[in-house]
Amino acid sequence: MKSIVLASSKGIGKGIADELEKFGDVIRTSSKELDTSDINQVHKFVDKQEPTDILVLNTGGPPAKDFWSITEEEWIKYFNQMFLSFVYILRNLKVNDNGYIFLISSHQITEPNENMSLSVAYRTAFSSVFKILSKSYAKNQISCINIAPGPIGTDRLINLVGDVNEFEKSLPMDRVGKVKELALFVKAIVENEIKYLTGVTINFDGGLSNYVF
Repeated sequence: MKSIVLASSKGIGKGIADELEKFGDVIRTSSKELDTSDINQVHKFVDKQEPTDILVLNTGGPPAKDFWSITEEEWIKYFNQMFLSFVYILRNLKVNDNGYIFLISSHQITEPNENMSLSVAYRTAFSSVFKILSKSYAKNQISCINIAPGPIGTDRLINLVGDVNEFEKSLPMDRVGKVKELALFVKAIVENEIKYLTGVTINFDGGLSNYVF
């Protein structure tokens, strides 16, 4: 079984890649090897790839900025990184029948934060495209699962919140999530060949979300 995991040099991507390696070969990328804000790099990467059984669409997030302070250059950069690059990959990289496509988005798509406009805008937009495409992929028994992490113990979280210990006091479980927990969740889906779960968004946020449906 072959897997491709984007942005997998650290954090959630690395955790998932480490677990998927137990099933076979894993192609990992870092921002140095594949900067998804550079569409030319994305084209070259996809052109070199053979069909895969598992594809994990993952990317680092933008800085926390309110709407009025975001520059035009930043809107363009993160449009490429978080939306257009994923569109191109899905259009041009074949996922084998009975495979899996995991999108790692953010719980922000259901619980928007005013200081995360860039992330919310493009993650929500691509999540919509991913939902639409899931019906087409289902015909080939390819499961499309959008995992929307809440606060997970990564370097990015430290950059966003600063004092993690203090931040944890505001969370329902009094702690942030572990990368290993999320990675094992992905592994369990693949290992147990759970196929009927598709076209869904799963908030992996320790009960932080307030929405009902």
